[in-house]
Amino acid sequence: MAVVRYVRDIVDAVKSTFEGMLITFSHLVRRPMTIQYPDNIPVPIQETLPRRYRGILEVDLDICTGCLACERVCPITCITIGIEMDKETKQRQFTHFDIDVCKCMYCGLCSEVCPTGSIRHSQEFEGASYNPAGLVRHFAPQPQNLYKPKKGGETESKLIAKVDIGQKYLDEFATPDGGGSAEEG
Repeated sequence: MAVVRYVRDIVDAVKSTFEGMLITFSHLVRRPMTIQYPDNIPVPIQETLPRRYRGILEVDLDICTGCLACERVCPITCITIGIEMDKETKQRQFTHFDIDVCKCMYCGLCSEVCPTGSIRHSQEFEGASYNPAGLVRHFAPQPQNLYKPKKGGETESKLIAKVDIGQKYLDEFATPDGGGSAEEG
């Protein structure tokens, strides 16, 4: 009785080993499924992301009013903004506008509170860096004047397009329902 069980166990072990080896060897003749990212992909990854994807933050300082709402609302203080008065032109200027991507948790609060839509999430997601200091994005490398919205609407053609992009972002992505302004809903 014990010898029969011993032989049966040996047969089961050989049989299960053989089944496992068949599966392994079948992969040797199959076409590989590995995609060599980012070289051999048919469509850029950014084009496959959903429209409301929260990627790395980007800032358009040309339409930023310097209200500091984004800096105040950020729960982890990854946004730092410096504003000073230019003594010659008597205009307020950005001394720095930095976003620390290492700290950012991509919550979207900063983009929701921005009145002009100048801070928004991009489709960029690759933020690898050998040095954490390389993940601090500096959007104002030199002093830059703050944007002052005009009462009758923007008249400068370059800024009209940027203001429209910011407003479209606010209407589509920075509202809870994702369509139209908050007054419509």
